[in-house]
Amino acid sequence: MLRGAPLLTRWYDGRTPRAHAVHVHIEGETLVIAPQEPDLGVQRHPVARVRWPERRTHGLRQTELPDGGLLQHADPAEWDAWWAAQGLAESFVVGWQQSWRGVLIALVTTVAVLGITWVWGVPWASERIAHNLPEAIERRIGAESLAQLERLFLRPSTLPEAQQQALQTRWQAMVQRAHPAGDAPAHTLSFRASPRLGPNALALPGGQIVVTDELATLLHDHPDVLMGVLGHELGHVHHRDGMDMLVRSTFISALVGVVFGDMGGFIAAVPAALVTQAYSRDAERRADQRAAELLHANGVSPAVMATLFDRLRAHRSQGAGGDEEAGLLPIAIASHPADAERIRFYREWAPSAR
Repeated sequence: MLRGAPLLTRWYDGRTPRAHAVHVHIEGETLVIAPQEPDLGVQRHPVARVRWPERRTHGLRQTELPDGGLLQHADPAEWDAWWAAQGLAESFVVGWQQSWRGVLIALVTTVAVLGITWVWGVPWASERIAHNLPEAIERRIGAESLAQLERLFLRPSTLPEAQQQALQTRWQAMVQRAHPAGDAPAHTLSFRASPRLGPNALALPGGQIVVTDELATLLHDHPDVLMGVLGHELGHVHHRDGMDMLVRSTFISALVGVVFGDMGGFIAAVPAALVTQAYSRDAERRADQRAAELLHANGVSPAVMATLFDRLRAHRSQGAGGDEEAGLLPIAIASHPADAERIRFYREWAPSAR
């Protein structure tokens, strides 16, 4: 049965670049192409195998045929009128795209899914991946991260060897007293100079703890406070927060790639995430708790940590000696929550609060 009147259009046979004038119509479930040139035979194709053009506001309509041929029609309104007369139904997707309500619903749904993934999905997935990653892989990632950070921010330490050794000895003794059962997280402590980071401490994946010379100098007369900072970083090692943050950065890069279509610049910045992003509030509170427990186990009041925030505040107010870059990147222990809240935590901490 013929569906509507034939349409005069152009046909390319897929073998030559020449266009042929043809009439097209649909009989039952078959597309019939009748060339006006008598030496060309009639073409027949199953309607279901024809790739019909999507309806849109502008542009010619191009129909792909099963044998590689094409139909091209320059007048979109005329084609759409002929198409409607054939009684053929548009796909659900095309109809949805042509509906402003459908587009609005799709946009709202996409934003909602991305928001839920960002707020709950990424933290949930990153935490589980970080805590189930083999330790050998985490150590390798930590070593590679340290190597990249050394190229970006860190320099060899200029602290006297005797001072470094004294701090290492003091730290190991405090860890042993806080973990008499030998259950302290595996870690290594090293010192690096970093004018760009200023007074800072970092806990990298795999148990690498890095303290800047600037922080050791800032607290040279308060070694117990420096030990508290190290206890805080050891808390991050225990909870594998550094690995969690790297995995989370990768997930966020992927989300950005989905939205904006370019992930390269974000992925390249992941190694720097360890010094340019703060841990979550929960991670910081857990690490503060570990620092307080370590100090208490060594007979030191956690309240001494208020000195750290006073010194950092004075350091920031002095502009880090005129260097605009120094001290601008966040120190883990001075990030969220706010300094006042953390000072109050250390001053009010008591063993019974554990």
